Amino acid sequence: MTSQSPRKTVDVFYWSQRLETARAFLRSAQQDVVLAEPGQNMSPAVSQIVLSAIAFGDSLTAKRANVVNQQDHSAAPKLLREKLGNALPQAQERRYRRLLSHKDAVQYGAKPVTLPDAKMLLAELEEFSNWVDSVI
Repeated sequence: MTSQSPRKTVDVFYWSQRLETARAFLRSAQQDVVLAEPGQNMSPAVSQIVLSAIAFGDSLTAKRANVVNQQDHSAAPKLLREKLGNALPQAQERRYRRLLSHKDAVQYGAKPVTLPDAKMLLAELEEFSNWVDSVI
């Protein structure tokens, strides 16, 4: 039985395509939050926030090392640290971990996310995306 690696090698153009995807998920989440009504279940918007964070992280590791995380998204921050070393600020690593920690709850859980929580996570994503844009 062969084991499957939690990472995948990608081509040299992958990072830019993944960055566009990250930005598209970010825009979609921003629109969902702006258009949300009080009491609305924001799990779908937070799912987009998480997917955007994953794509931003992938774009960085793809640009730096032609590799991306796959399957186990909780391992993505470790790969980002491995590839960026001290160029990854601890605050950004913590932010990335926090964003990814919501993946299972919003995509597979039943508890709805509130609008205030979605706004907080969106602000976290915007901080992360601004940092990614500054180093990519």
